[in-house]
Amino acid sequence: MGALALTVRGVRTRAVDVPLRRPLVAKIATFESAPLLLVDLETGQGVSGRTYLFLYRRQAAALVSGLLDEIAAAMRGAPVAPAASWDRVRRALTLYGHSGLTTMALSAFDAACWDALARAAGEPLARLLGGTLDPIPAYNSNGLGIVPPEAAAAEARELLAEGGFRAAKVRVGRDTLAEDLAALRAVRRAVGPDIALPCDFNQSLDVMEAVRRGRAFDRAFEDEGLLWIEEPVVYDDFEGNAKVAREVETPIQIGENFHGPRDMADAIAARAADYMMPDFERIGGVTGWLRAAALADAAGIRLSSHLMPEISAQLLAATPTAHYLEYVDWAAPILARPLAIEDGFALLDDRPGSGVEWDEDAVSRYRFPI
Repeated sequence: MGALALTVRGVRTRAVDVPLRRPLVAKIATFESAPLLLVDLETGQGVSGRTYLFLYRRQAAALVSGLLDEIAAAMRGAPVAPAASWDRVRRALTLYGHSGLTTMALSAFDAACWDALARAAGEPLARLLGGTLDPIPAYNSNGLGIVPPEAAAAEARELLAEGGFRAAKVRVGRDTLAEDLAALRAVRRAVGPDIALPCDFNQSLDVMEAVRRGRAFDRAFEDEGLLWIEEPVVYDDFEGNAKVAREVETPIQIGENFHGPRDMADAIAARAADYMMPDFERIGGVTGWLRAAALADAAGIRLSSHLMPEISAQLLAATPTAHYLEYVDWAAPILARPLAIEDGFALLDDRPGSGVEWDEDAVSRYRFPI
């Protein structure tokens, strides 16, 4: 246990903007690059813990970095004990609120602490959390945006071929139901009946339109089925999501915008969805994820991940109701060893920590000042 007696010395942050191989056209925005915040926790014992955040916008880098500086100052000299310090750090940020960028800063500090502990123990994070290194089923989320049906069909074939995937996410939410159905039918024809197709509205509908389109999807894909319908309405309208879940047969998936485990508890109580998919950087890092996973287990809800697959795969490996890993390769260019995908599964290895190691040459190439 002596190897685990780490203390917080400080936090270093760097920002990079990594071009995407394939622009992602969603209803809410078009993403052509991934702004990431790289976080290194430094300990008094010389063990470093690493993680990263997806910032959505470059402007967030300075804000989250500043919050991490405050956390580091408050925790300097304290034991690296994330499960015990999670609530302390959250309280330290109370004046800023308990959602949005503050949750992202808390998540980064927490995850870097867990990574340091796993490295000090010489164990992969999944094992430190009580999980296994079994492969994790994944779907490719590196495309299939709001594009014409023919382009979506071609892109679907490409995505499945990249890692032997048996599932790929399709973005929906076009101006009309007919356009959404045309795109989904083109993709289904291109990939065949055995490929799992989750679809994502990105919160673009009101409740009545979500029910209308969901029922139309039920009828159109009765034989093959869609894996789930994701975020049909605004994420925090739990009552509205619950209505959609009651009236649509295809499973409803929400959760990437839960800001901490309490949001997930409220969503479960409201029966707001059939499946849930916390986002590691919004749910509260590793500690927040573990609390959310316990809630899902108690409720019998299958849990998937959202983005940041390198860390999310480790967390799913320790999740009793693990479902699917959302795979994107956005951080791969700045990682020394990107997450491996084989036959549609994410492969975990026995490297200590979460597996996040920087390619310093690439970091230098994509870095921007904060």
